[in-house]
Amino acid sequence: AFAFTSTIPFGFEQPDQYEAWFYERGGLDMAREAYAQAGLHYIAPTVYGQEPIHSKFPLHELDDMKGKKGRFVGLASAVMGAFDVAVTPMPTAEVYQALEKGVIDFADRGDLTANLEAGLDEVAKYVIVPGFHQPTTATSYVANKSAHDKLPKSYQAALAVAAREVSAALRQHILAQDVIALRKFQERGCEVIHLGPEVVKQGRPTAMEVWRETAGDNKLATRILDSQVEFMKQLGLIG
Repeated sequence: AFAFTSTIPFGFEQPDQYEAWFYERGGLDMAREAYAQAGLHYIAPTVYGQEPIHSKFPLHELDDMKGKKGRFVGLASAVMGAFDVAVTPMPTAEVYQALEKGVIDFADRGDLTANLEAGLDEVAKYVIVPGFHQPTTATSYVANKSAHDKLPKSYQAALAVAAREVSAALRQHILAQDVIALRKFQERGCEVIHLGPEVVKQGRPTAMEVWRETAGDNKLATRILDSQVEFMKQLGLIG
């Protein structure tokens, strides 16, 4: 269930769509139900846009990934494996060296600005956008449930409202910074490859099979996924 409250490979294309699922389609309540099983209270998500792919080879079609070695984590690792990628999960801090030494051929790491600051332009000359493996991202504010329950109701409400405000502020900041980061990547000799919507659409059926496999027989995960798929259909992402 946690996987579907983080990022959906080939899923929601815009962060507003994903955030709307949390606040307008019951996603927040379902996330709280999942975290409560671990003694935690899910306060609110912070939702922002894509994380790109940094590659040592040009990637124009999904078939270009076949047989390549890639660093991906979470649900994305399972989805990318379905496209015949040899997936190697590893900590974020190891991505630079792994690309440099040829341990991997391409990778997910972080947002564009963070990757620029990490110097990925030195070891991977292709920047692939949109990052279909992570088109939108939801991090979260989570508290110890018993501690949260002891707070005054006004404090609980203030935390939830503040978290939602931070989500919008961060999303806008990243949106503005992405433009600057992409330009700097190009100035440093990188090629930015913009994939067309047809590429994402082509890969979605395969990704959807992995979504179902991941949810398995977990009732809550299936309920979350069913809710998301229904909303994606209403948004026109799924026919």
